[in-house]
Amino acid sequence: MKIAVLGATGWIGGTITQEAMSRGHEVIAVVRDASKVSQDINVRTLDITQMSAQDIATAFADVDVVIASVSGRAAQNHEVVAQTAAQLLQHLPQAGVPRLLWVGGAGSLEVAPGVTLVSTPEFPEEYKAEAIAQGEALAVFRSTDSAAKWTYVSPAAIIFPGESEAPYRLGGDEFFTDAQGQSRVSVVDYAKAMLDEAESAKHINQRISVAY
Repeated sequence: MKIAVLGATGWIGGTITQEAMSRGHEVIAVVRDASKVSQDINVRTLDITQMSAQDIATAFADVDVVIASVSGRAAQNHEVVAQTAAQLLQHLPQAGVPRLLWVGGAGSLEVAPGVTLVSTPEFPEEYKAEAIAQGEALAVFRSTDSAAKWTYVSPAAIIFPGESEAPYRLGGDEFFTDAQGQSRVSVVDYAKAMLDEAESAKHINQRISVAY
């Protein structure tokens, strides 16, 4: 497959890029600043804060799957997350791109019916704005009438640097933990789950969650 990774110079996006390359896919890094790409890889530029339909069409031309890893953390412009989701859903089908996989958040997972993780008192304050933004993006996906086949992939509450530790498990909207009561996954195993979904297309127009 030809896979474009939007946000390929970020921590999660970069790990996904490496996983896709290791599997033999043709990978395109779609980034704002091409000078930050260190891999020997095809690079296209796109600034998500000011992109048009034509910009999207150019950045993702002849691509089978887009994997988007978007965050407003660095510039504290969290509104860009849901905005980017909406624009990609609108314009990717017009550009001939059939599928969009999204690096989501854990905050919108439900710890009880109708109760999200981000709404609990224990949720760290410093991550709330980012979690809320990802929840807004999930709402965009769930309300879309786009022809794009999307999958929103939530990581565990704790996603950490490191190699594969254990077989990951997939869930849906419900927050789940391991035998020790922890919600965690390594960034490498999260990337494996993302590429497994890209290859299998088992969860079209759904949110899935990944944890040990």
